[in-house]
Amino acid sequence: MLGYAGKVRSLTTVVHEYLSNSLDAAEEASVLPDIEIRVKELAENRYGVYVRDNGPGIPSKHVGKALASVLTGTKFHRYMQQRGQQGIGAGGCTIFALITTGKPVHVRSSTGKEAYECDLSIDIKGNRPLVNNLQRIAPDFRGLAIEGEFGDVKYEKSEHGVYEYVWRTALSNPHASIRLTEPDGNEAVFPRSVDTMPRRPKQILPHPLGISASDLLDFAHASESRKVTSFLVDSFSRVTHDKVRELAGMAKDVDFEKEPRQLTWEDATKIVNAFGQVKWIGPDLDSLSSIGEQQVEIAMKNILAPSFVSVVERKPRVFKGGIPFVVEVGIAYGGSAGRQNGGGASGSILRFANKVPLLFDSGSCAISEAVNGIDWKRYSIRKFDEEPVSVLVNVSSVYIPYSGVGKQAIAQEDEIVEEIKLAVMDAARKLQKFLSGERHRDAQESAYSTIARYVSQLSSDLHEITGKDSKAIEKELRALVGKKYSALLSREDKEGGGAAEVQNAS
Repeated sequence: MLGYAGKVRSLTTVVHEYLSNSLDAAEEASVLPDIEIRVKELAENRYGVYVRDNGPGIPSKHVGKALASVLTGTKFHRYMQQRGQQGIGAGGCTIFALITTGKPVHVRSSTGKEAYECDLSIDIKGNRPLVNNLQRIAPDFRGLAIEGEFGDVKYEKSEHGVYEYVWRTALSNPHASIRLTEPDGNEAVFPRSVDTMPRRPKQILPHPLGISASDLLDFAHASESRKVTSFLVDSFSRVTHDKVRELAGMAKDVDFEKEPRQLTWEDATKIVNAFGQVKWIGPDLDSLSSIGEQQVEIAMKNILAPSFVSVVERKPRVFKGGIPFVVEVGIAYGGSAGRQNGGGASGSILRFANKVPLLFDSGSCAISEAVNGIDWKRYSIRKFDEEPVSVLVNVSSVYIPYSGVGKQAIAQEDEIVEEIKLAVMDAARKLQKFLSGERHRDAQESAYSTIARYVSQLSSDLHEITGKDSKAIEKELRALVGKKYSALLSREDKEGGGAAEVQNAS
């Protein structure tokens, strides 16, 4: 259920959990991440995984709770963007190691104040971490290193494998430097593309738009406010006392002076209806940390080396529960863009949620639904599956509505699908202009090459007919051709070749 289904997927899930934890830890410590990953084949369908980062490390008194227990994370009920949100990740890896190999995971950590190593396992029945062989060590590094053996797994260099996951992570986290050593000894290095840390998200209150009557009652019953008026101001972003007076004028039958716990379903429905009639400032961006337009462009250029890149970031929107989200899209064309296959390429959709690659369950994902629903012919892409084009879509939110507990597909919420479509179409319009210009240029080059090829012969023929000097005729003809294709020749001269070379060869 949590991603440990299938040999390839299970191994990718292990790397995903450890790598996500390393990125989160480094960012919370405001450190540019340097992460090393090693995958080693130990036996058939049995691999060792080693992940080391340069984050703040984990104090020994917290290591069991952090890496060897489940549903004890600190990420629940926080209105701020995070990669993980279930409190299962690393603990799930420890369980998976135990049930497939019977071996604990080994941890080395250095926090700056202490350095130690230990073995971790879990009392599964009691969900209790077991910390064994704890030893103090010399602090020869700063950060966390975790190593485990996992059975019933397989390493494949496929679109669902570890390598694919790591390079997509590098694409969506250009501030990170990641080094991957594969089982065959090949070392893949993904250097950081930018030297600036992403903006750290802050915890915020939910936005009134998107709140349902049920949501409102849940917040009301948990509130310590004495009046509905103060409850609305204290519990939701963008709600001021002036806004509450405006709401009270619309929901006249609701007593805004009573305790929040006394709100009825009818009261909540009227307040929610009033929410929809008030003009609100958009959601607070402090809770979100997108990749960033400039960073997406730099990363796509560095990793894919395309002929063209178009990047769009939409304004924040709200979906059910008053939860803000933002969509960013990057389209790369040419170079290594698209899915490479036997000398050709086909269109690929690179799906991300809070900068985390989504490799599985693409058919049920809002991103796939939105991108596949685009009429690509309108944007000069004749067949998406036959063009060297990559469409990167990242959805950033306080809460990603995954369609399954494996967190590999975003639920097809109408608001999210629509926002993705609008962002993709915005980026695709820029691509359409580029492709139209390229195809016009190709047609111009073809026409110029054809004409230039016959200038000498035509000059000779006109010399025989008119008796004029053939060199003078050829000079005049070349001047006419040059005038006709002056824009093309000027561009090619700047680029150092192309049509200018054709002219010289003629």
